[in-house]
Amino acid sequence: MRILWLKSDLLPPLDTGGKLRTWHLLRHLARRHEITYLAFTEPGRPAADIAAMETVAAHVEVVPRREPGKGSWRFYADVARYLCDPLPYAVAKYRSADYRRRLSRLLESRTFDLIVCDFLFPAVNLPTHLPCPAVIFTHNVESEIWRRHATTKTGAVGRLLYGRQYQRMLRYEGRTLARFDGILAVSDADRQMFAGRYPDTKAIPMYIVPTGVDTDYFRPSGTPSHPAELVFTGSMDWLPNQDAMRYFCRHILPRVRAEEPAVRLTIVGRSPTPAVLSLAKEAGVEVTGRVDYVRPYMNDAAVYVVPLRIGGGTRLKIFEAMAMGKAVVSTTVGAEGLPVVDGEHLLIADEPGSFADAIGRLIRDVGQRERLGSAARDLVLERYDWSAVAGALEDPLTRLASGQARGERTIFPVSGATPVEVGAVGQVL
Repeated sequence: MRILWLKSDLLPPLDTGGKLRTWHLLRHLARRHEITYLAFTEPGRPAADIAAMETVAAHVEVVPRREPGKGSWRFYADVARYLCDPLPYAVAKYRSADYRRRLSRLLESRTFDLIVCDFLFPAVNLPTHLPCPAVIFTHNVESEIWRRHATTKTGAVGRLLYGRQYQRMLRYEGRTLARFDGILAVSDADRQMFAGRYPDTKAIPMYIVPTGVDTDYFRPSGTPSHPAELVFTGSMDWLPNQDAMRYFCRHILPRVRAEEPAVRLTIVGRSPTPAVLSLAKEAGVEVTGRVDYVRPYMNDAAVYVVPLRIGGGTRLKIFEAMAMGKAVVSTTVGAEGLPVVDGEHLLIADEPGSFADAIGRLIRDVGQRERLGSAARDLVLERYDWSAVAGALEDPLTRLASGQARGERTIFPVSGATPVEVGAVGQVL
């Protein structure tokens, strides 16, 4: 097939879950299909990034675009500019005449069998009429992320602003999904949410391509962890991660320290905002910023924490921790969409007290840490290595490109596995 892959950014460096997911899937598809990749790029981006993209795409097309740093005055000025825009800010900022022109030229000059819109954002630049079938790859239910932002805000202004963004995203997401010939979701939880929230999507073939992990790269090192070390990894310019760490440091970490005074937390991830950097002022909290390798930080920690209150899709970082045999404590939102059982693969806790108690038990009980970590790695090895997940993507894309998928009901292309649903406490039902 000749596939036109639309994205909002280049993939290198592979420092977010969405980038990693796309990279591994493209790496598999590029062996058998011709991929043209169109994305924005920051001016002055290293040529090595383009060269790296050419290992997973036959043709790489870029459109210059500068993203203001989050927390900067340019960022807030940019946000203010879109306050009255009917589109949500997260989408409107990617609206680009240059991108639309480049896309139109590609569609006029080349023949494609399928268009893949990776994430919701590039769709804002799609022309009204497309010359071939198109599928959208939804890594999250974006409207749900903004709904959760609005509900977690304590101030009236914050609730109002985030509530408006939620309503705008709700309208945009529903209209946009209905445009496509197929939808790729990363979990059955997301599929159900789309179907319940947007009735028009029920007539569109929807396929689940779950999160995977490189189990050869993420594996137990064999060296002991430090019992009092906690770690969180993730892009620290993403609002749900920022909220999670601020919430953890304010409401959970002090409770852990009351029982385990020596406990330390390391926050690992790119582009920490000033609010995240300020967390390092507290004794025993380290904010690393971007690192070349996350494995040493994960290996040193006894417990991997995922205190997310906001989010969607699936958490690739949890799978990485599980592949390394780490004991994980997560909220229900943090483990949403994952086929995990509370008490068998990880511990689920949604209140500050219960979250802190779960961490304390794992710090003191080496045997429980090892049991959870071993069961977690076994699950990932059996069902979620990238080789199995990537192979599951090819069939739905081929069916959509050929028109065979029209009128199909949702299928679950997970090699050797059956669909699972995660209940209210994160258990497989």
